[in-house]
Amino acid sequence: MRLLLIPVVVIALCASMSMMQGCTVYKAAVDERNIGTIADDESITLTIKKDFLADDLIKYLDYDVASYEGRVYLMGEYESQAQVNRAISLAKKVDGVRSVTTYLLPKRENDTCGTTDNLELYARVNQKLIEDKEIWSTNVDVYTVQCNVVLVGIVGSATERNRAIAHARSVPGVRSVKSYLKVK
Repeated sequence: MRLLLIPVVVIALCASMSMMQGCTVYKAAVDERNIGTIADDESITLTIKKDFLADDLIKYLDYDVASYEGRVYLMGEYESQAQVNRAISLAKKVDGVRSVTTYLLPKRENDTCGTTDNLELYARVNQKLIEDKEIWSTNVDVYTVQCNVVLVGIVGSATERNRAIAHARSVPGVRSVKSYLKVK
């Protein structure tokens, strides 16, 4: 039985990797940035994440990082101002970073919004974006911090940006919506 499981797992991994490559190709085709800029932004994001992971002060899982045209966005929770300062400092040191914008909230011990709540809100907002045929949902990245939604990305029109914000606000349980969506 165990020997049969190995080929099934390998086939499943290969299938999911090929689908992810297809998603990447689709995302690049509808992205408002050119391929070179997308690659640069991905490199910036990965470098910052790697630096966060290697840093003892930064709690890697408490932060999300996104980069668009060299503009970096840090979202998450912090325990001390020293963590915030270090995160910003590490991000600014990466080649190609033009600016760093933060949406960072202090950790709250007795917050009624937990990881499960954030994941559920993330899924609901993404579902609304995907269902709306007037929005290129792959251009809008959704992050949740303490049941607050943060929208980041580059969209084609103010109408598209406004629709994305309205969808996020319409999801029950969302405390607030912060949009860093840029119109190109």
